[in-house]
Amino acid sequence: MRDVIVIGSGGGGPVVAKELAARGLDVLLLEAGPRNAKVEEAWSHYEDDQNNLFKGALRWGPAARAKTNWFRETPQRSYITQVAGVGGTTNHYFGNCPRSMPGVFTGYEGADRAAYDVAHLFPFTYRELVPYYQWVEHTLPVKTAPMGTKEQVFFRGCEGIGLPVQTTKDATRDAFRPQENSILQPQGNAGLTTNAALLRYPQAQGCTFCGYCYQGCKEPIRSPANLKAKRATSTSYVPMALTADLWMPGGKAVSLVANAFVTKVLTATESGQVVAKGVTWRDTETGLSYTEDAKVVVMSAGCVEDPRLWLNSGLPNPNGWVGKGLTDHALDWVIGVMPYDTNSSKGPASAARADFPGVGCVENVGLPPALQGLTASFSDSGVRGAYNVGRGETGPWTGQTGRAMGHEIKDLLSNVNRLLNVLVLTDDDVEAQNQVSLSSVFPPDEHGKIPKVEIQKRQRSARTLSNRRKLAERAALILKAAGATKVIRPDFPPLLLHMQSSMRMGSDAATSVLDANAEARWVKRLFVADNAALANACGGMNPTLTTQALATRTSEKIFQLYFGGSPWVSREAPLSSVDDRVTQAVVQRGL
Repeated sequence: MRDVIVIGSGGGGPVVAKELAARGLDVLLLEAGPRNAKVEEAWSHYEDDQNNLFKGALRWGPAARAKTNWFRETPQRSYITQVAGVGGTTNHYFGNCPRSMPGVFTGYEGADRAAYDVAHLFPFTYRELVPYYQWVEHTLPVKTAPMGTKEQVFFRGCEGIGLPVQTTKDATRDAFRPQENSILQPQGNAGLTTNAALLRYPQAQGCTFCGYCYQGCKEPIRSPANLKAKRATSTSYVPMALTADLWMPGGKAVSLVANAFVTKVLTATESGQVVAKGVTWRDTETGLSYTEDAKVVVMSAGCVEDPRLWLNSGLPNPNGWVGKGLTDHALDWVIGVMPYDTNSSKGPASAARADFPGVGCVENVGLPPALQGLTASFSDSGVRGAYNVGRGETGPWTGQTGRAMGHEIKDLLSNVNRLLNVLVLTDDDVEAQNQVSLSSVFPPDEHGKIPKVEIQKRQRSARTLSNRRKLAERAALILKAAGATKVIRPDFPPLLLHMQSSMRMGSDAATSVLDANAEARWVKRLFVADNAALANACGGMNPTLTTQALATRTSEKIFQLYFGGSPWVSREAPLSSVDDRVTQAVVQRGL
């Protein structure tokens, strides 16, 4: 019997696995997708090869890319950007690591408290989570992003609309700032040349400014796995977990099994209480099924697969909130056409942001050409410009909202380095109708009934829709203040990138699945440690850092509740994932 089984190796699961293995527990980490152990072979700069929804390397599907991806029912027109494989969706995130806004936590007394979704707060205070933030920030590590031309242009626009600069990690006022991100700082030749021969490790270390953050990260070439620039869990927490016996006295190496799709959480009844006892998982390459027992089970399969697994396992759901309350930051995109070069496609993809507490945030994003074309043509308002169908909203952008087509899209893509992009991240309300359930239309696949993901853009709360509009307006004004000659707002349909809260924790047992320890209310010894556990939309902030801080806190609670351990975050110094001891362990184990 294992001490702990962790389901999923995306943003949260490896955090729990590493922390508990470092304390000497026997941990099994199961991942539905491939291992992609040879990072430099797995990731490329070919955009369709990486990002194609059906056959790309970064997709939700089995290891063999010739096989079809795993299907989800989406009644609305939407696009789910979830990745299967070790590292999960962190393989294509931008590494942005801001803390949540304090207003989304219990105990917040700021003047803007009423601006938040106060009915669905985190069941503890912001200050209680700060030590866990600090622990993760040191472990990854998180630093202030290096600045370049596109960041300078974005900041000029922020100053132009009267925003002050933010100098702390606590977002309590409207302000702009550099991103706090988990991308290693450039050293040596990194950032100083485009000559590939000079950008190999150890001559170059950290970010090489290639501009392809969305497509995994293999830079710098020839570096050990834990020294790749972008701190996806596949290059940070996973290497630490697999070598915990080497760098931590008394630690135990995590057992990792890829291509292992968990199909059922096993339970028993003890003293009238349902208790998690293990899992059944299917080898996606051989088709064989296996059963593993454990004292504790941790679900970290993502906001879609966690509720699917719960419901397919027949676990209790007395208040009906399993899968409900899905938030996605109601994303939108605003593009400025500038009369000068911005170097938009170069360097870390997203290194500058502006926060608006109670409303959300906006951040600068640079993209290579094909992804830039996708963002300009992904719309819920029809076609704009010369082909205008007259459906889109008007505002401080040029003309109506809608997708760019024809000569307009050609002009935009003729030089992506004359563009400046702003991504809108809304502070959503938690709403029960936005949900993950089981499909009654499509047949089950080899892993059981498939998930149905419902999140209608036009059926959001008045506050969510108002926040989205306000942020799009501010993004347009920032671009104009920076000198944009044209501002395009496509008006995205649901782009399910920042999914959160489908298995939410909370103080109110009537509207939450997890208690304040992230333990399931109706199944003891079963925890959730990914974005699904988040209580709300985090104020519109990028969720990964909060998920990883919460996962650290959850692992500590597991250690205390079921293994007789003591808390460690308040009294130990964390080890960085790029520490020499970790690097030596990674090289020794051949990772």
